[in-house]
Amino acid sequence: MKITVLGAGAGGTAVAFDCAAHGHDVRLFDFEQFPDNIAAIAEQGGIRAEGDVSGFGSVVYSGHDIDLALQDAELIYVVGPAYSTEPFGNAVAGKLSAGQTVIVSPGSCGGALAFKRSAGLAVDDDSIRVAETSTLHYAVRLVEPGSIRVFLKLKAGNLLAALPRNHTHEILELVADVYPSMEPAESVLQTSLQNANPIIHPAVTLSNAARIEMTAGNFLFYEDGVSDSVGRLIEALDKERIAIGAKLGIDVLPDPEMGMRQGYMLETNYGSGYRKAPGFLGIGAQPQLDHRYLNEDVGYGLVFMSTLGEQIGVATPGIDAVINVASIVMAHDYRAEALRTPGTLGIADLSAEELAAL
Repeated sequence: MKITVLGAGAGGTAVAFDCAAHGHDVRLFDFEQFPDNIAAIAEQGGIRAEGDVSGFGSVVYSGHDIDLALQDAELIYVVGPAYSTEPFGNAVAGKLSAGQTVIVSPGSCGGALAFKRSAGLAVDDDSIRVAETSTLHYAVRLVEPGSIRVFLKLKAGNLLAALPRNHTHEILELVADVYPSMEPAESVLQTSLQNANPIIHPAVTLSNAARIEMTAGNFLFYEDGVSDSVGRLIEALDKERIAIGAKLGIDVLPDPEMGMRQGYMLETNYGSGYRKAPGFLGIGAQPQLDHRYLNEDVGYGLVFMSTLGEQIGVATPGIDAVINVASIVMAHDYRAEALRTPGTLGIADLSAEELAAL
């Protein structure tokens, strides 16, 4: 199959490697302001990986020309942080063809909706099948340009939903050779809410803010950064996320329970569960507070959950507190910026029942 991956960060590089290692023709694209990894992969003709998946995966194209990247593509992965979804959608607007499939991975709270709006596609347009996943399928870091270390490829627990949902099972069959453990979700709101990054990353980051600033992140994010009290903060946010899902009639699993299914974690305790999680061992903290763990996971993820909760009548005092503290610490009003809300996604007027039917 001819596959295009939009996004050459660690996640997109892992997707490109894995698809290439399974025998697919892979093209990799990123914008010109991110040249290093693209250039290294083009020069060596592919991607080197070590860890849970390893080897060398050849790629057909690695570059900045969106037309060359999309050439003959049957499946397109959009891989990157939430703030990359709309730029990638804008880049392919008017260039997609009927019969193609697009997967936003991870959806990062409304990713499929955001992509469709930026690509100029109606929500109910299924001539181009668009889906999102609840999380990235890997714990992965770039070792150097052209090389990745994969700490974990998920064993289970990555949900996928199409928008509209009637194509979910067809898309799962399309990707089953590379991702046999991917599971169907009820809707894109289930994939969005099951994404736990906004629940974990800001809580740990804010609780370790001084350590990050004073050491430039010279500690292990989970092993050193999640004390029992930090675990209680994560748990409080998780309960609010689960309550939003319940109001929508959607089952959202507690993150440690999902983490055990995915292969990250060994126990359901919110403190020691993260500290001892095999899938998180050795992952360092970010070097500064100005990082996606706040800018993305608060600015997009928690703001989305808070405004969605407000829309359907679910209180989120813990989530709101973290948004407020992050805004003070970063001198940045994440709530006022409203980068990803039901309003920006065009679903602000829907009832809980209508939202659940997306």
